[in-house]
Amino acid sequence: MAQVARAPWPVRYALAWRLGGRLPPGLPAHSRAGFAGAAGGQGPAATARKGSPRLLGAAALALGGVLGLYHTARWHLRAQDLRAQRPAVQLSLSSRLQLTLYQYKTCPFCSKVRAFLDFHALPYQVVEVNPVRRAEIKFSSYRKVPILLAQEGESLQQLNDSSVIISALKTYLVSGQPLEDIITYYPPMKAVNDQGKEVTEFCNKYWLMLDEKEAQHLYGGKEARTHHLQDDVREDLYEAADKWVAAVGKDRPFLGGQKPNLADLAVYGVLRVMEGLEAFDDLMRHTRIQPWYLRVEKAIAEAPQ
Repeated sequence: MAQVARAPWPVRYALAWRLGGRLPPGLPAHSRAGFAGAAGGQGPAATARKGSPRLLGAAALALGGVLGLYHTARWHLRAQDLRAQRPAVQLSLSSRLQLTLYQYKTCPFCSKVRAFLDFHALPYQVVEVNPVRRAEIKFSSYRKVPILLAQEGESLQQLNDSSVIISALKTYLVSGQPLEDIITYYPPMKAVNDQGKEVTEFCNKYWLMLDEKEAQHLYGGKEARTHHLQDDVREDLYEAADKWVAAVGKDRPFLGGQKPNLADLAVYGVLRVMEGLEAFDDLMRHTRIQPWYLRVEKAIAEAPQ
């Protein structure tokens, strides 16, 4: 078990939601209600046509994590794309941000962030990071990607971890709170893993920090389940893909209804990085996910710029 050192949490933070469930024991509560956004983490580069087991494992784990967060809540999700409800407000908010994404192009979690930014028509610049030297992120003590630099007026903020990036930006677009304040809802924690290595985790990274009324209006659901990889990660990926399609159902094009929601974008982003690999072609042939995948691809391409 990882030994976690947690900083004291302000008493005023009194409420948090995760898929309509309860906070895990020991995690701090918060005055902003939250909702799971997407699985996150650091992904490896793919260097061969067939794809390495590490890439397939990362993709299967990320897809399974997203599926685990959303599959159990599928019949209760009533998410509506707030861009359609408040386009003028979101346009105004997005125009305030200057975004720079530091990434590995073949990292599934970087691809997930790009899918989110593209769908929400958030302009951004990309800096490709050398995976060996990583000189491009020498300014950062956090040495993983994706990293997003967000300039809002005179304030420059660094967002680390794909799930933090997505949750923080979606909270920003929904609530209109200053990004500088939103980032404080996702404080880093230091932990020591089973190998004795110090790692950084982030509180609340799967939650949108919305007020209780708005969160209950948008979301509902059951507690998430844990996903465990099988020995054959490709079979596990197939299983997760078919369960995802079953969660979407036959009566709607996306899990979010008529438009993709965070779950759709997260799963699409994880799978998109596999394009060009035999594993991706096999996934399209051996599962029922291709029609949904093509619908999300089209929705992103047609998103208003």
